[in-house]
Amino acid sequence: MSAEVRSLSLPEPAALARAIAARLPAFRDISWVGSTGSTNADLLARARAGGGARPCLLGAHLQETGRGRAGRPWQNRVGAALMFSCAFDVDLPPSQLPALSPLAGMAACEALRQLVGQPAGLLVKWPNDVQWHDAKLAGVLVESVRNPAGTGHAVVIGMGLNLHGGDALSQALQRSVADWNDVAGPGEKGPDAAADLVAAVARAWQDAAHTLQQEGFGAFGARFARVDALAGRPVNVIDRGEILYTGAASGVDDHGRLLVQAADGMRPVSVGEISIRPQA
Repeated sequence: MSAEVRSLSLPEPAALARAIAARLPAFRDISWVGSTGSTNADLLARARAGGGARPCLLGAHLQETGRGRAGRPWQNRVGAALMFSCAFDVDLPPSQLPALSPLAGMAACEALRQLVGQPAGLLVKWPNDVQWHDAKLAGVLVESVRNPAGTGHAVVIGMGLNLHGGDALSQALQRSVADWNDVAGPGEKGPDAAADLVAAVARAWQDAAHTLQQEGFGAFGARFARVDALAGRPVNVIDRGEILYTGAASGVDDHGRLLVQAADGMRPVSVGEISIRPQA
């Protein structure tokens, strides 16, 4: 991509926090800092201590100990990614909490689609990687802790979205990585673009969590299907580096589990890594 392509730039932290707060009046606390260890970890610690009003949002220009799925370190540098987390009070039995992971990916993908005119290339690789034509654009991490001040759980959803540098990341990681420059036109990179993007995703998460509590994940089946990057594709189900079985991805069930049509029948997948098998 040409170096002359304009990238979305981040305002200074206090200004960005004010702009986001103006777009999210239902959120009770919104802050953005220059640097922190991990926005997810910060909000989880706050919830464990019984502090902080929710829903709330915390973002950072730099996360020094950011994490992805399975505790993997998440590399980032100032201005190269949009990184933030939201915390919500959720009253669900523990058995239903795993559904929040694919739900968060779906909601984020839908929000990004709306921002850029519904491009079909924005999809979700189960459980919650947001992709642009099979290249990873954003990662989502969902964690929870019992609410010490009441019933239910405090759920923290974090996202890191690549703003630029996708080509360099692709070379460094030896896999396809996308950035916002690949997806968005000039209108989605203006001075208000960062606040618009964060607010859209945060609002989508809030709405999705509310609907999940009222109706269960079954209410999202058709919506997930519209953004499902794996539907009908041959996949490997991997755990600790070992292929457990292969099959065709066949959507999700009413619990948010991936369904894989394997040789011995339909299998629901709740944990593990999914890789797309190359076509012969």
